[in-house]
Amino acid sequence: MEKDRGPKISKPNFVQPGESMVPPPSPQELMLEEAPALSAEAVEGKPVSDKEKQKKSPTPFQDSMRRLRRDKRAIFCIGVIMLYILIAIFGPPIYKLAGPSYKSDMSNTVIPASVYRDFTHQEADRKHEGPSAQYWLGTDSIGRDLFSRLMQGMLISIAVAVVVEVLDIILGVAIGVLAGYYGGWIDFFLARFTDVIFAFPGLLFIILLVGILGTKANDMLGSVPVIGANGNARLLFVSVGLALTVWPLMARYVRGQTLQLKEQQFIEAARTSGATDFTIIMRHLIPNLFSIVIIASTLNIANTIISEAGISLLGLGVQPPGSSIGLMISDATDFLQNHPWEALLPSIVLVIIVLAFSFLGDGLRDAFDPRSKD
Repeated sequence: MEKDRGPKISKPNFVQPGESMVPPPSPQELMLEEAPALSAEAVEGKPVSDKEKQKKSPTPFQDSMRRLRRDKRAIFCIGVIMLYILIAIFGPPIYKLAGPSYKSDMSNTVIPASVYRDFTHQEADRKHEGPSAQYWLGTDSIGRDLFSRLMQGMLISIAVAVVVEVLDIILGVAIGVLAGYYGGWIDFFLARFTDVIFAFPGLLFIILLVGILGTKANDMLGSVPVIGANGNARLLFVSVGLALTVWPLMARYVRGQTLQLKEQQFIEAARTSGATDFTIIMRHLIPNLFSIVIIASTLNIANTIISEAGISLLGLGVQPPGSSIGLMISDATDFLQNHPWEALLPSIVLVIIVLAFSFLGDGLRDAFDPRSKD
């Protein structure tokens, strides 16, 4: 009897009849076939770098900007505000160069556009005119170009808003951070001082300030080219008065946010590493207050523009021959029945810019609020 033959064992590199000449796949090739999405570093067992992880996970600021870009109303308001600023800054010089010269019937002289399109120039024989090639939006009760005066008023509103917000941020952030970070008697004193200022009527304080110092403003600042020229001397006191009445709200926001931030782990880590209080405040606290400061400032700009217009409407702001939106409305109130356009035009511009800043502030609040959802 023949013994049972066991399985045939081929020697290495020895090919049996009918077998293929293709070598078997290696373990690495099998891994690539089963998981083609893996990177070469992962197949070889190397750790994925931190840069690749950062690319996959956006930062909180990037998430906020993405939410803001998806807010069509906020993006539209940004466009309106940018157009407003461009017209106020670059509009007057372009407008003066774009017009034709004309011969005045009263003086019998040729007047260039750079003269009759100046917001202080008066033409007694061109009162209450409608829109034309010379005066795009017409003239007022003493023959001044309405478009030139409107652009000057827009520039005044921007200048006052910038000055007020700069002072508001400096005072509000400084006092709010100190009160929230140190606490104790410093917090008690600053909080009570903020409550006193916050409770004082802002309009009454501005009327008191301008009433006392406004009469001396032209004498003290009248020779200054930008601040005191064309009846703008009182604007400095108006801006300071507005800033001194709005900073307590900013300080409250900053203090509340600081109380939350100082208990976070990264602040404790900074203290453990030996960082001073000044370093912690400047490098860790203030940068993390960016969102609340920007939101509060944007919303406050709308109130500042309304306040400046109201003060000028009362005759306490810009003085003739200067121009502001409130002063234009005040000058046109006596001619509402026959020439309503002169008061309606600055009112429409005021409403548009206030709504633009208000809606933008709402969009920023929704975008930078960590609790907001897509």
